[in-house]
Amino acid sequence: MSKTIKVALAGAGAFGIKHLDAIKLIDGVEVISLISRDLDKTKEVASKYGIGHVTTDLADSLALKELDAVILCTPTQMHAAQTTACLNAGKHVQVEIPLCDVLKEGEAVVELQKKTGLVAMCGHTRRFNPSHQWVHKKIRAGEFNIQQMDVQTYFFRRTNMNALGQPRSWTDHLLWHHAAHTVDLFAYQCGSPIVQANAVQGPIHPALGIAMDMSIQLKAANGAICTLSLSFNNDGPLGTFFRYIGDTGTYIARYDDLVNGKEEKIDVSKVDVSMNGIELQDREFFAAIKEGREPNGSVAQVLPCYQVLNKLERQLAL
Repeated sequence: MSKTIKVALAGAGAFGIKHLDAIKLIDGVEVISLISRDLDKTKEVASKYGIGHVTTDLADSLALKELDAVILCTPTQMHAAQTTACLNAGKHVQVEIPLCDVLKEGEAVVELQKKTGLVAMCGHTRRFNPSHQWVHKKIRAGEFNIQQMDVQTYFFRRTNMNALGQPRSWTDHLLWHHAAHTVDLFAYQCGSPIVQANAVQGPIHPALGIAMDMSIQLKAANGAICTLSLSFNNDGPLGTFFRYIGDTGTYIARYDDLVNGKEEKIDVSKVDVSMNGIELQDREFFAAIKEGREPNGSVAQVLPCYQVLNKLERQLAL
């Protein structure tokens, strides 16, 4: 494919804006349609980014003959159904993490992708962050093997707000969203499937209806282990912090920064063409479309992560 890829983006919130900013930096891609539930806000964002078609209904965008692909930055509960709609309409699709919050819906998406042959990718951004790429390349080169990952995912979210401090119309989830990043990254970096998983959670929030604190233990088939702590109760510092403990060293990733166990900074600026994980994720999506190949982070590749999350959810329900 040599022509410009015509894209629709669904969800004009905080993460949708990140994708719009990223796409501006990628040649051969044009956002032609913007979908979101608040029409006035959607028109405002579309005007800023020069997007001509605006709607509150994904079906309107899918009906555009010139449309090639869709990026979904919508509420978690809509992801599987909207991904299915895009594939059934003959459009390539990238859906933000998580692929689903019901395993059978994610499995159905993977089966549909296989039937259509279209590119279907899930936004597991940690695969693309330069800090994690640097570690991944060291592992692939046989220079480092993970013994343990220690990960902290901490936010202060006692009210239902998004990353911009705006009220959300849906409820975020520690297990199906935030844990998904680490569960997938652990197996991806180890190059080994997860064979044991255990979780405990704290009290359920009376208004939000979700656990605000959670602890997860994982073990890969190659013997590596992972300990993941998650909280919506943590009043700073915020974000996810990764400690890789290996056979030849220790590495700590904080956002896009990477240091060794002695807190000596490692330059990851030349690992990829950008330091922006969302941009790199989008570049992979569009490259896979143009090259007619499976992307890194395809729905099939990340499905094992959701199988682990389903197991943990059933365990927590006991």
